[in-house]
Amino acid sequence: MFLSVFDIFKIGIGPSSSHTMGPMVAAGRFLNLIRDGDWPRPAGVEPARIAVSLHGSLAFTGKGHGSDRAILLGLMGESPRDIDPFRIDEIIAEVHETGMVTPAGHPAYQFNPGNDLVFDFETPLPGHANGMRFSAFAADGRRLVQQIYYSVGGGFVVTDEELARTSADDSPVTDTSPVPYPFASAREMLAMGESSGLSIAEMKEANEIARGQERQGLVSGVERIWDEMRASVERGLSGEGDLPGGLGVRRRARELHDRLQHESGANALQPHRVMDWLSVYAMAVNEENAAGGKIVTAPTNGAAGVVPAVVHYYLDHCIGASREGVRTFILTAAAIGGIIKHNASISGAEVGCQGEVGSASAMAAAGLAAALGAANAQIENAAEIALEHHLGMTCDPIAGLVQVPCIERNALGAVKAVTAASLAMRGTGDHFVPLDKCIETMRQTGRDMHEKYKETSKGGLAVNVIEC
Repeated sequence: MFLSVFDIFKIGIGPSSSHTMGPMVAAGRFLNLIRDGDWPRPAGVEPARIAVSLHGSLAFTGKGHGSDRAILLGLMGESPRDIDPFRIDEIIAEVHETGMVTPAGHPAYQFNPGNDLVFDFETPLPGHANGMRFSAFAADGRRLVQQIYYSVGGGFVVTDEELARTSADDSPVTDTSPVPYPFASAREMLAMGESSGLSIAEMKEANEIARGQERQGLVSGVERIWDEMRASVERGLSGEGDLPGGLGVRRRARELHDRLQHESGANALQPHRVMDWLSVYAMAVNEENAAGGKIVTAPTNGAAGVVPAVVHYYLDHCIGASREGVRTFILTAAAIGGIIKHNASISGAEVGCQGEVGSASAMAAAGLAAALGAANAQIENAAEIALEHHLGMTCDPIAGLVQVPCIERNALGAVKAVTAASLAMRGTGDHFVPLDKCIETMRQTGRDMHEKYKETSKGGLAVNVIEC
């Protein structure tokens, strides 16, 4: 089983990997399909109009998560990785004004957002809670081609055919090409580490290189991931005012950061102040995400603040911290994230926030333990402790916005990650609940969780905060 570090950590824009990045990627895939795909093409007839419908969680919380805007951007040929966030409003305004999308390398297609983009609250698609149906029509109204896509979390997108071809035991986004350490579970990961004498990060690096990455390219790519994470923290710490969406949620990270810096010269400081630093870094990223800024999925947008906050903690507060330690952190975190995605889910619409912040906390705990020199068994234990204490967490964003409780939830996920790493490193690695059993418990819990608690904003805080 192989899922690249660059699949788990993807550069994109907020506020949601499944509801913003996913629809944008799906729109790009559909553009490629209508131009280059193998589908029956009537002689002399070309696509002239595109229509899109959003289903399930994408319908219920798509407005708050920017799914409609993402579709427009994707149909204009933009990608989450490369888009300039400062041009987003200009691009969207152009589509609304002209009723056309004009992606590079294509003819112009009719697309009137008021008519051609439908939020279908009544018809869930069978494959996943995040479903989209794209259609292209001829000038005379004939439908020429249709494709269903599912946004399965973390910015991953699959077609209905790809999902159907996947067995219950395989991930639709997992590369099955040979690698030297093809662990699909934590048990296999620990066994391969013991037999090889390698750390989790070293096995992950060997797998990446076997799949075509030169080592220097891998090092540079991982360093870019951290550079982008750090930049998102810095942007978040400079932001002020209310977040978009109408809730009136005020950005707090800058004010909290300024106060922490001001207190640094004090003679007496509370020992728990370090938790405030963790929190402010996590909140900075998720405020930037909520504002539609550029962030790194870790493993999702809604949970993007946990890993950067814990890496900051490592660099700012841990003895012997280094850039090499950061690379070890990120490679290890990616290995844990890949196992969770392969065996359960990182999608809030599928398993609730346990799959987002819970997974992020497990990844961060493992990464921190690895960077601090923990043994593989201690690293696996750290991930299990962090994930176990997120089990059952619902995804209930107020007003469908990735703001409340999402921003503070990242702060607490980061705190739990540090605590989990510390507890694991105080032990020998022996523990009662294996990480694999905890992941399976998360999968079962998500399966049994009522849909109103899975990113639909139909339950939990989303309905009990009456002001919203």
